[in-house]
Amino acid sequence: MKQPPSSFPRLFQAGESFGELLLRPVRTFVSLQFSGGLVILVMTALALYWANSSFGTLYERLLHTHFSIAAYGHALDKPLHFWINEGLMTLFFFVVGLEIKREVLIGELASFKQAALPAAAAVGGMLAPAAFYYLLNPVGIPARGWAIPMATDIAFAIGVLTLLKGRVPRSLLVFVSALAIADDLGAVLVIAVFYTSQISVFDLQVAGGLLFALVAINLLGYRYRFLYVVLGCLVWLEVYLSGVHSTVAGILVALTIPARSKCNTDEFLRSARVLLDRFECAGECGYSVHTNRDHQEAVRRIESMCQAVEPPLLRIERLLSPWVVFGVVPLFALANAGVHVDLHAVEGVFTSSVPLGIFLGLVFGKQVGIFCASWLAARSGIALLPTGASWLQLYGCSALCGIGFTMSIFIADLAFAGTGFLYSAKLGILLASLTSLVFGLALLFWGGRPLLLRGTALDQAMQVDAR
Repeated sequence: MKQPPSSFPRLFQAGESFGELLLRPVRTFVSLQFSGGLVILVMTALALYWANSSFGTLYERLLHTHFSIAAYGHALDKPLHFWINEGLMTLFFFVVGLEIKREVLIGELASFKQAALPAAAAVGGMLAPAAFYYLLNPVGIPARGWAIPMATDIAFAIGVLTLLKGRVPRSLLVFVSALAIADDLGAVLVIAVFYTSQISVFDLQVAGGLLFALVAINLLGYRYRFLYVVLGCLVWLEVYLSGVHSTVAGILVALTIPARSKCNTDEFLRSARVLLDRFECAGECGYSVHTNRDHQEAVRRIESMCQAVEPPLLRIERLLSPWVVFGVVPLFALANAGVHVDLHAVEGVFTSSVPLGIFLGLVFGKQVGIFCASWLAARSGIALLPTGASWLQLYGCSALCGIGFTMSIFIADLAFAGTGFLYSAKLGILLASLTSLVFGLALLFWGGRPLLLRGTALDQAMQVDAR
């Protein structure tokens, strides 16, 4: 019988079931870095369509449907919008906190030289947009929104850069990731300091005591997930009751998660080899684990060793990231991007000071702040340009960071909840994010073309100055 050529595509991979075959496209999509930004974009479009359709009243009614959690005679009864913005988004901030801790320990923020450029860019990218906004809204209720254009949506920014990975160096992806992480840390500090209600010192002290308990558990070497989950939920509740925005609890709890393995790699290798030898000597192989007790015991101990050698911080980040990227953040977009749009409202973005301040802050403030701060850091010698990147590409990244979607809407809800400015603020965020997306994408696509501006005398001279 004639065999098919070796290049003939195989439908099934080795050991793959029919169910795994059906799920393969889903796993592939989830593994792509730009997928998260694409899902957020789709959910944003869905929210806009839903809010502006004949089912718009259903959208509003659903967000204001109350749900309650009760325990020991106490109940927390809040609308769905609250549970998404202050409950689920705490998971988002928790993952951000894990990323910050990882980057500070072993990543792009681990040394001064590594952290200098993204840190300087993040500071410039927060101060300049806030200044643009504050110049137009210096007093009254509109002044509360000064922090709205400070934020960068990391999922969108990284997604766009990943789409262009063939035209931009990977160092830019690392630069924008570190910048966005530093940016998120700044946003969390702003929320904690400037967007809190009246502080309850007692609840804040209780939250501090619970955090101290988490730190003690970490230092004592305990790795029981149940303890971290229970104490973490109690920290969230006490932070909420204290008046500080409850999502800050996500960052604080993340910083207490152990970053060291329970066993070292040498111990893991020795134990794994012994267990694999026992598995091999335990009888026939194949699909025998369900009938062979020795195989079952070896598999359980190997699994336990794998969990012991992987740091909890990395394991939790790996497990939660897909749920946050493809569940929490898209749901947040669906619940918050549903703005009723009409032509008069769009025109009002450029005549009303609040949406205009947000638009100018995100579109121009981000560009000016990030690029100028990066240039000063590189020119002074405290930092270097990302490897293989040009100034035009760095400017494109600065423009791309004007996509402030998730965090900007989040801060707008804090600043203008219960006022008439929330609607126009969200509209300004959407238009500014779309403008930054298109402009940043065009600059990076153009900057990735060889022998264009990247090879000009001006760009080469600036590269030399940066070094």
